[in-house]
Amino acid sequence: MIQAALASGDALILEGAGTAPADIRLEGPRARVAGSIAETDAGWRATVPLRVSRWGGPLLALPSGTYRVAADGRDVHAADLVAFPRAVGEMLAVEVHGGRVIVSPPLTDADASVGGQSALEDAYARASSPLENAVMFESFYGRNASCNPRAIDAELARVAPEVTRYWSVADRSVEVPDGAVPVVEGSPEWWRVRGAARLLVVNDWLRKRFVRRPGQRVLQTWHGTPLKRLALQRPGFDPRRILAVIRESRRWDVLLAQNPYAAGILAKAYAFGRRPIWVEGYPRNDVLSTGDRDRIRRGLGVSPGERVLLYAPTWRDDRDQMVDFLDLERLAADAGAVVLVRGHSRTLVPGTDTTGSRVVDVTAYPDTSALLLAADALITDYSSVMFDFTVTGKPVYFFAPDLDHYRGKLRGFYFDLAARAPGPLTSTQEELTAALTDAGTPERYAERYASWVARFNAREDGRAAERVVARLLDQGMILRD
Repeated sequence: MIQAALASGDALILEGAGTAPADIRLEGPRARVAGSIAETDAGWRATVPLRVSRWGGPLLALPSGTYRVAADGRDVHAADLVAFPRAVGEMLAVEVHGGRVIVSPPLTDADASVGGQSALEDAYARASSPLENAVMFESFYGRNASCNPRAIDAELARVAPEVTRYWSVADRSVEVPDGAVPVVEGSPEWWRVRGAARLLVVNDWLRKRFVRRPGQRVLQTWHGTPLKRLALQRPGFDPRRILAVIRESRRWDVLLAQNPYAAGILAKAYAFGRRPIWVEGYPRNDVLSTGDRDRIRRGLGVSPGERVLLYAPTWRDDRDQMVDFLDLERLAADAGAVVLVRGHSRTLVPGTDTTGSRVVDVTAYPDTSALLLAADALITDYSSVMFDFTVTGKPVYFFAPDLDHYRGKLRGFYFDLAARAPGPLTSTQEELTAALTDAGTPERYAERYASWVARFNAREDGRAAERVVARLLDQGMILRD
């Protein structure tokens, strides 16, 4: 039998009798850690850190989720791992149940309960303390600190360092920018900051209860120019969805759009009415003009001369995990490239890392924009990343074997992708490989590419974050001391 306990510093202690294993580790869908093993008078003792450094970043908590215990490469049998109740450490909570190690955010048992959250929510709704000169940022429901909010954070830190910058995070595995303060969703501090911050900057729905304080404002940056239909314009009539969309959009004071085309769609899809929409380009794309491509590639472990393909499909309404239409290892070999795989943020939690000798799963990488800069070419389907990557001038390839199903039944499109795509639209792996290995492909699509850039990337000059923060300061949404 193996006994488990949580030690200070967020380490899992595993103790067993008999001969010690040569190797012991926790393995989860997006992270894995190895333990150190020592012999004891009674058998052996393993210390497994519950913190990990990913992509050269700082040591942070393991991502929340379920982990198996593997000894010498084989799963420890459930009956051999003694259960122990949830214990809260500095950066996470952990329990052992059913032969698995379950990692969760570091909320107390009381706060994590339904009743505890209800009490915190009620206290938030009743609070009347003055606003703090602070911004609360959230990206993709706190699953990372990325996208437009992160770029705005960086510019705000540069021009107004006196402003406190909080980041809403799903757990403490999320790396926040230097100088920012992480607040775990659902914690007492998270609820306090939600009511105290002068400005909230989000790139998706706010979710949960929101009670606007006098003087409090919300900037909705959104997270992409849409090809697929959104919100009120999605196929099918659903009165509950209509009500939810209208209720959510009324929380926003300003909506950010990448281009005039997106502004028109977002205004109607979210019934935004006559409230302000700022068409300033996307702050997240500033790095595509100013970033250090070589540094990012080194961090990814990519050799200077390697060809790098970024495969970034969108999510599907009818499945949780990333699509598996491509044999990525074969694609890497046939195209003579390293393939970076970036699943949509909605597939981060339910999915698992894709593996292969020249395949690197970067779904958990902190920021997509850096990956766009590092790549030599993009492969996508219906993702809004297509509107960002063309800022770089590098080629785009489309792989869409389920085009008719997606366009006709799942979501619908705002325009005919086949007629306007700035790169080849393929439906089989063989067609995609042929396009990737044909040196003449980009030239054949040069006219379409130029038209696309003129329509969608006119404001992408590397200074979008600067313009957005200047407007926030000018309009008093945040204050400069």
